[in-house]
Order: sequence, then structure tokens, then C-alpha cells
Amino acid sequence: MRALVMGYHTMGCLGFDALLRHGFTIPAVFTHEDDPKEEIWWESLAERAAARGIPVHTPTNPKDPVFAELVRSYRPDFLFSFYYRYMIPQAVLDLAPRGALNLHGSLLPRYRGRAPVNWVLVNGERETGVSLHTMVAKPDAGGLVDQEPVPVAFEDTAFTLFRKLEAAATKLLDRSLPLLLENRAPSRPLDLTAGTYFGGRKPQDGRIDWTWDAARIYDLIRAVTHPYPGAFTEWGGGPLYIWWALPVEGPCAEPGSVTAVTRDGIVVACGRGALRLITIQKGRDPELPACALARLEGIEEGTRLGPTGDQR
Repeated sequence: MRALVMGYHTMGCLGFDALLRHGFTIPAVFTHEDDPKEEIWWESLAERAAARGIPVHTPTNPKDPVFAELVRSYRPDFLFSFYYRYMIPQAVLDLAPRGALNLHGSLLPRYRGRAPVNWVLVNGERETGVSLHTMVAKPDAGGLVDQEPVPVAFEDTAFTLFRKLEAAATKLLDRSLPLLLENRAPSRPLDLTAGTYFGGRKPQDGRIDWTWDAARIYDLIRAVTHPYPGAFTEWGGGPLYIWWALPVEGPCAEPGSVTAVTRDGIVVACGRGALRLITIQKGRDPELPACALARLEGIEEGTRLGPTGDQR
């Protein structure tokens, strides 16, 4: 059975490997060039395919008729999208008579759209997962084939949660691919009214609002810490990146005010509770333990962080 792969990231590699493991033939892979502005921490699907002598394509416009003709030339039975970043037009989906399927990093219909791993953490969810579903013109809206849930731990970051999803994806594909080959895979409609949709995130979405509860700020920090662009506040006329912090008890004070500086970090008052900053970075200077940067920069009790804070 011929399965054309459109994918990227480690998830693309896992999907590629699963298809081969279950006896599919992969005539070609469609993927993306790496963006030099991104921190590349994932495996390369292009390298994985090239090592097996499988043709690799990196088109940039799926709406171009040339894209459809290239797909048609490979005569796919199935088309699989594993973290492919482009919406695939319906005319291309229709070229796979046995079905076009997508692996999505949430429990659909919740968290349809972009960056589901980050959004799940931003919103403090305690469970997420992966879903395999048929593709239609509307994003993440086709019939559900199967899902695998994953618990979200308090200490999870986007990186650690992604690793959990990778294991869940392998389990899900090993369960679903044989059924697809035998034409026995289920498909049930998604109730989109019971779901949610989120768009992509930009680096500026990492700005901290100190009037939020400490737990909400913590969720933002762990959602965008390394390898993502990071959560930040303002200090000394520029950004102060908060790479790790934990919610703690603290005295009632103006949100954004430093209430203590100890060897364990900088305690900052929030709208409710407080946050102990552990690893921080001023602008593009080296990352430091918060207590070390406090001594270096003169951050002390009473200092204000944020757009209206001290500008030393």
C-alpha cells in the first residue's frame, strides 16, 4: 500500500517509521526547510527519508497546481500528515483514494489549530493526547480514527510533554495502521461545538502580566521555556526572560514587586500568590541563577518588574 508522507519534526519521523514498520510503501516525503530563526531541537524527516533513498520535496505553496500534480505522480493510496505545517487543499486530499489522515497533538475536538502542546500548558490542562483523524478542508475537523490520552504533570514543560506525546503517537499508530491497511479503521464525526480552536503563538505572546495569578504565570513560563522563545517581563529598559520559576506563598504586595531576594531566587508578587524566579536572563546576556543576576543588577526588595517598573 502506497502512503505519501507530508511531515516535519520528530513526529514526522515517528510516523514515517511506523508506516514502514507496518508494511506501507512510502514513494516520497514532503517536508519543510528548517527555519534559521527557530531553535531546531527535533529530528530531521528529510534526512530520515534520504537515508533510505526516498525522494524528498520541500514545496512552499500547496495551492500551486504543480503541488497537486507532483502528488498525483506518486499514485498514493493513502496520504499521511505528521506535523506538516501547511494546510493541504481538498483537491490534493482527494488524490488519496484510501484516505488522507493527520496526526494532531491534542484530544480532538479540543485544541484544534496551531501549537496545541503550548496552549494546553498555557491553560493549565491536566490531560492532553494525540489524535488520528481524516483530513477535510477545515482544519482538524475530519472524522476521528483513534486517540491516545496523556497526563500533564505539574512540572511538565512543552519539551517534556512533547516527549510524552511522541510515545503516545507511536502507540496510537501501531494500533491504527493495521486497521487502516485492512480497511477496518473506525471513523466517528467530531462535534466541533464541544471543542476549542487556537491559533499560532508568537514570541511576544510570552509577555508576563503580573496581575495574573501566580499559577497562571507559571503555566505560561513552562509552556514557552526552552526550546521555545521564553516568557519575559521588563527590567532595565529591556526584556528580562524568566526561564524557570515556581509559584510560592508570599506577602500581599503590588503585582510585579520583588518581596524577597534569597539564594533560592527572587520572589515576585502576583495578582494572587507569588512567583519565585529561579533562572533568568537579561536581554541576550547569559542566563543566570536569579539570585546571581539580582546581585549583579541591583534587584532588591521593593524593586518593580514590568513595563512600569524600575528602569536601571
